[in-house]
Formats: sequence, C-alpha cells, structure tokens
Amino acid sequence: MQSVLPIDLVSIAILCWLALGFLGLALQRKPQLITAFVFPAGAAVALLLAAAALGALSGPDSVAVLPLGLPDLPFHLRLDPLSAFFLLLLGAVSLGISFYSAGYFRTMEGGTLGLLCLEYHVFLASMALVFLADDAYLFMVAWETMALSSYFLVTTDHKVPEIRRAGFLYLLVAHVGAIAILMCFGVMQGGHGDYSFATMRHAHLTPFWASATFLLALFGFGAKAGVLPLHIWLPEAHPAAPSPVSALMSGVMLKTAIYGILRVSFDLLGVQLWWWGTVALALGLATALFGVMFAAVQADMKRLLAYSSIENIGIILAGIGLTITFHTFGKDAIAALSLTATLYHALNHAFMKGLLFLGTGSVFHATGERSLGKLGGLIHRMPIVSILVLVGTLAIAGLPPLNGFVSEWLLLQAFLLSPGLPHPYLNMLIPVAAAALILAAALAAYVMVKFYGVIFLGQPREEKLHEAHDAGLWERLGLTWLALGCVLLGLFPVFVILHIDFVTQGLIGQRLGTSAARTGWLLLTPIHPERASYGPLILFLIIITGVVFTLFAVKKLFHVRLRRGPAWDCGFPEQTSRMQDSADGFGQPIRQIFEIFFGIVREVPSPFDKHPHYHGETRDRLWDVLYLPIARAAEKISVLIGKLQHGRIHLYLMYSFLTLLALLALLAFIR
Repeated sequence: MQSVLPIDLVSIAILCWLALGFLGLALQRKPQLITAFVFPAGAAVALLLAAAALGALSGPDSVAVLPLGLPDLPFHLRLDPLSAFFLLLLGAVSLGISFYSAGYFRTMEGGTLGLLCLEYHVFLASMALVFLADDAYLFMVAWETMALSSYFLVTTDHKVPEIRRAGFLYLLVAHVGAIAILMCFGVMQGGHGDYSFATMRHAHLTPFWASATFLLALFGFGAKAGVLPLHIWLPEAHPAAPSPVSALMSGVMLKTAIYGILRVSFDLLGVQLWWWGTVALALGLATALFGVMFAAVQADMKRLLAYSSIENIGIILAGIGLTITFHTFGKDAIAALSLTATLYHALNHAFMKGLLFLGTGSVFHATGERSLGKLGGLIHRMPIVSILVLVGTLAIAGLPPLNGFVSEWLLLQAFLLSPGLPHPYLNMLIPVAAAALILAAALAAYVMVKFYGVIFLGQPREEKLHEAHDAGLWERLGLTWLALGCVLLGLFPVFVILHIDFVTQGLIGQRLGTSAARTGWLLLTPIHPERASYGPLILFLIIITGVVFTLFAVKKLFHVRLRRGPAWDCGFPEQTSRMQDSADGFGQPIRQIFEIFFGIVREVPSPFDKHPHYHGETRDRLWDVLYLPIARAAEKISVLIGKLQHGRIHLYLMYSFLTLLALLALLAFIR
C-alpha cells in the first residue's frame, strides 16, 4: 500500500478548510454550531497542516500536477523545505487563532458570522496555496484570492466609513503590488511559454534583467509586507479588522511576502548581485526605525501593534539583505547565520504578534475601548489575559529567555561577526546597520512598556472598566497556545535551528546546526563557542531559582516585621487615574526627539477658553509627500476623462473613428 505523502496531507488540509468555510455559510442560521464546531475543526485542520509540514522539512521534495487550470497551464504544486517551513508557521499560528475565534465571534449575528466563516477559511486555504504553488499562474490565483478574502474580512463592519476607506486603501495597494509581482514572473518567464517555476529556475537572465526581476519582486512583495514607503495600508487595515483577522494578517499574511522575496531571490533567480543586499538592508532598517518610532506615539492599541509589525518586517527584510550580501561574496557560513536568524524571527513574530493582537481583542471585548487613554488597571479584572499578554510583551521586547531575544540576538551576531568584505563602503555600512538594529530593538522595548503598562497597570481611567471581565475558555485556549509557543521557541532554540537548517541548506547550501549544536542542545553557539554562546534554559533556571530564593528569604527573614499598609502617596492621599502617566505622556519624548519625521498637528485652546479642548495628532509625512499628489492627479485626470462622456452616440463613434485613424497612421509610420 502506497504511503500518504506530506503534499497529499497539505492538499487535504486545504480542501478541509474550504469545506469548513462553505459549511459555516450553510450554518449561518445556527451560529452556535459555527463557533462550537466549525472554528475548532479549523484548528484541528491547522494541526494537521503543521504536522505534515514538519514532516516535510526533512524529507525529499514532492511535486504534483492538478487537473485544474487552463488546458496548457495546469496547476503545479511543490512542497520543499522553504514552503514547508512557512506552512508550519501557518498551521501552528492559525491553530491558536482558530481556537480563539470560536469564542471571540460567539456574539456575532448568524448571517454575518456565516459569511465571515467562509472568508476566514478561504483566507487560510489561499495562504497555504501561495506557499505550495509551483507556477506563476496558480501563485497569482492564490495571491489574489488571499487579497480578496482578507479585504472582505477587513471590511466586516463595512457600515463604518473609516473601515470602508481602510479596506479600499488595502485593496488598492495590494493590486499595485500584484501587478509588480506579475511583471516579475513575466520577466523570468522570458517568452518561453511556460510559467512553471521549474522553467524559471533554468532561465539564464542577464544581470540587468535579473536586477529588474529582483526590484519588481521587492516592490510587489514589499507592498504586501508593509515595507516603506508602501506601508500606508497596514496601520489602517489592521485596526479596522476583527482581532483574530488582524492576528492572521500580521502573523501570517505578511510572511507570505517574505516567502515570495526568498523564493524569487534564492530559488528562482540563478544569479545574485551584491548591491541587491545593500538595497534590502537599507530599506529594511529604514522600515524598522520608521515603524518603531510611529508605534511609540500611537494612542490606539491596535495601531500601535500595526506599526510594530512594520518594525519587525523591517528587521526581517534587513536579515534577507544581509544574507544576500554575504552569499554573493562567498561568506556562506555567516550567510547561514543571518538567514537562520531571519527565518527564526519570522516564526517568532508570528507567535508574538498573534498573541498580542488576540490580547487586544479580549480587551476590546471586555471594555469596548481601543484607545489607550481610556484604559488602565485591567490586570485586576482580566488576570489570565494580562499574564498571557505579558508573555508576548516580554517576548517582542526582546527579553531573554523568550523567543524574541533569540532571533534578534542571532541577527546581531551576524552583524558583529561579519567578515571583511571586498567593498570598503560595505565594511563601513555593517556597523552602522548594527547600531540601527540595536536602536530599533531598544525602542521596541520602550513601546512594549507603554503598551502593557497603560492597558493593564495603574488605575482604570474610565468607570466602566470596573465591569470588565476575563476572556472565555476558547479565547484562553488560543492565547495559551501562542504564549506557550513564545516560551518553547525561546527555551529550545537549538531544536528550532536544526529544523531551519533544511531551509538554509536548500537556499544557500550551508547549515548552521553543525556549529549551533556543537556543545549540545543546552548551549547555543552561532559560529564558535569562544566567540559567542547562549544558554536559554540555564538562564531560565537561574531566573526561577533567584525568584524563589528571594521570596523564601523575604518570608523567612522579614516575616516578623512584615505589616501591610497603603503605598506611599507622595503626601497626597487622593490619588486619581489622571495623575498617572498617559499614553501621550509615554510617547512625548520620542515625539520631541524625532519631531522632524512626524507631521504633528496640534489644537491648543486659548487660556480664556471656558471649555478648553486639546487635540494632538501625529501624521505620516510620506502620505502628504507621496500619496496625496498622486490622489489629486488621479482625480484631475478622472474629471478630464469624465468630460468625454456626454452620453451621445455620434460623439462615441467619432472617438472610435479618430482612434482608428491614429492606429493606421502609427502602423504606416512603423512600416
């Protein structure tokens, strides 16, 4: 009996997701069944997908041709280590998000919930098909299906004008990027008549056309990832979408763009140039710094996380640029280190940001507020959520021994252990880039202090917060799964790196695990033990031992003199929530230091105003510089074209006749 291949299991998982989506639509009059059965079943399918992808990482490549598509353009599937890694990311993260969705959407109306269930599972299936596609035709079909399904998910609450505008902006940028991706595949296809990736791998492009392909891919996939200056949709769409959808978009959908850049740069293109890495590195660091600066001044918790996603995507893109640079100069050992850190951070960010977006969903459900200025003190009303969100907060702040520290530390080691390169400007750029990475990581920790402190600590800023409630069972299950992932990915990095090795071996022909696990699974050594090493489990045990010993010592030595009393109030006993630091107060130093990058709008009341009102807004200067002129030009062109439409048939016939004459004249000129 022939054994079932991993690609067959992945295909079954995709079909099951589609079937569950249509089942949810059929059950729209029974919303309890959708939340109690369909979404948990979707989580089970995600577990199947993750297991199949994990098995495929170490196995041989498997391919399939589907009896679908056009007569001469059938759909090709291929499961290799790169696609298996991202399918594992999709399955592992969507497992927790689907569990959470079963509780989050329980109060939604049946008709809306049934449609959302269909869109949700089509979104999952289309992302899996993006990772599995082995030809440009299927890739673009899956890519556009992913864009459309996510657009409808973003505009779930379409009656709100701001949400409709956010959805339109997202769809517009997504299709501009899709055109660039299509042109990228067209250049690689080169008129051979075959759009399969197998043919593109054997295409011999000149350096000029290879560079054009890379730049088109960077633009097209960068639009989906939110890379500067194509980021404008992300801070609008993420807050507009329901929290589980925001978690999927930030945690997984942005990684489809990272997958596309890696697939084109390291697999489909047979040649690489060193300056590609420089462009990606500079663009990634600029994106990271931009994202973290704007995250620091946000007063909406979901917009803050959206800008934080821009920052982390910038770090991942910088890692890709560093890998290209090292690989083109034959420094494959250090290239394997930077690529491992890049893939590790993509996996970590999926868990961390998924956890934080789901946490904000629980806060919004319990309070009805997204504004940081109206939250506070929720650790007393939502203790389970506050503990689980704290795990994600510490992880994304880059604190050991959680997962965010490991990937950022590995990437920093790639910068610090950088060998001498033949270009002096590159040798000067690498230390500057390392300093920019450290600055972004430090500001990210600052942002997370603001995020967690304002929401959960201190006193409630609104009276209704006293009625907040903790998350339900399904939500706790999803949050716990993602928090557990943050812990395990941080404590056992050697096991993760040994699995990432299959991807780095396939892309650049080099492994990191032989050096990373040289001293055993307890100690992580990126290159050599004498250069750098890190023992997360040992550090974790030291932290736990120190905390337990401190508590024991305090209890034994000071229990006689222990007495309870109110905290010191600086001599003013009537403390109120207005006296604690606000979200704007946290962001004020960053706003002042980097004021040149912000478009700050202030409305300051007059001293004689009987009802004073202060309003401050931080706007994106790139919107005013780049996109407003384009919007105004498009509006003027539309007005001019509109003047041609008079509704008179003889004018339209005249337009056709003049067009025909112009074409005949052009044909005669060419001949």
